[in-house]
Amino acid sequence: MRRTPLLAAATTTAAALLLGALTAPAAHSAPTVFAHPGVTVSRAQLDFARTQVQAGVQPWKGAFDQMLASKYADLNRTPKPRAIVECGSYSNPNYGCTDEREDAIAAYTDALAWYVTRDERYARKSIQLMDAWSAVIQDHTNSNAPLQTGWAGSTWPRAAEIIRYTYGGGWANSGRFATMLRDVYLPEVINGSNSNGNWELSMTEAAIGISVFLEDRTSYDKAMARFRTRAAAYVYLASDGELPKTVPSQNLDTRDKIVKYWQGQSTFVTGLTQETCRDFTHTGYGISAMSHVAETSRIQGQDLYGTDVGERLRQALGFQAKYELGTAAPSWLCGGTLHLGLGPVTEVGYNALHNRLGIAMTNTGTLTQRQRPAGSNNLFVAWETLTHGDNPA
Repeated sequence: MRRTPLLAAATTTAAALLLGALTAPAAHSAPTVFAHPGVTVSRAQLDFARTQVQAGVQPWKGAFDQMLASKYADLNRTPKPRAIVECGSYSNPNYGCTDEREDAIAAYTDALAWYVTRDERYARKSIQLMDAWSAVIQDHTNSNAPLQTGWAGSTWPRAAEIIRYTYGGGWANSGRFATMLRDVYLPEVINGSNSNGNWELSMTEAAIGISVFLEDRTSYDKAMARFRTRAAAYVYLASDGELPKTVPSQNLDTRDKIVKYWQGQSTFVTGLTQETCRDFTHTGYGISAMSHVAETSRIQGQDLYGTDVGERLRQALGFQAKYELGTAAPSWLCGGTLHLGLGPVTEVGYNALHNRLGIAMTNTGTLTQRQRPAGSNNLFVAWETLTHGDNPA
């Protein structure tokens, strides 16, 4: 079929933006003026979602109903703050870990419910949850402290941005909440991690979201630079060379070290992630954090989708989606055995790359449609069909 000149030009432009920009200078400087709400979801995206829900249009109405029926939207929820949240490996021990993450998701859920319905009870509930934690929490401890802080610290700013910048009923303790983010969360995540890549990706997501809320340009720049390095080391592209890129501080200076870090995988193909051969669930955490940072960056005026971040995100989504949809793993991939369960993590990247930039993503699109409405992973991902599904804003 012959393309029209306009379509051909658009296709060529999209390809140039995505592929030609792979060697462009890193775009990670903080904006001169921060956009608010500006963490993962913008005011324009919220307005679009609200309009669709109020008109009863699918999939947004169904996604909203799913959210409102969840435990996170319960107006009778009792917050369970702790001074010290102690989280060991795989949350064992679990002293406040689940409570903190779920109270943060509830605060975000209530903030979204407020925006869509304009029912002030939801705004006040979101504030109650945020105030309860900002009055009490002092630290995160034990081996999973950095990851726990990253997960909860990714969600709190999403809630806070919506409430602070769209709710006119007042938030007396917003300053105390900001102090909590600055003093308890930011120091735990700003310097990253040398653990599996999903750790540092979630931690930098938290640091970037917190920096937006605090309007902290220095921390934003530091976290974004670290994110660019980690994202490049998390998803392999053939253009990287024979071996994946690495994070210098990890001293992965031999092939054997790299293969071990990549879960024993010795054949590297475009779209493979550092944790694909661990399991798709942890891989989904990393992919989701990448999409959230790219979306926040776009809202703040510097579009990472046109850099290697966008290409790595596109390829990671497509590679994992193919097998999540049922394609059998070849023997060279993870020994022929995959542990599936990517989670509700495709909406943000698919909307940005396919819907907004017009890039073909057949497998990701099929998986996205199959999983709608996307719910929550009960860690740091929530309601992304509602906020980002086919959202043109």
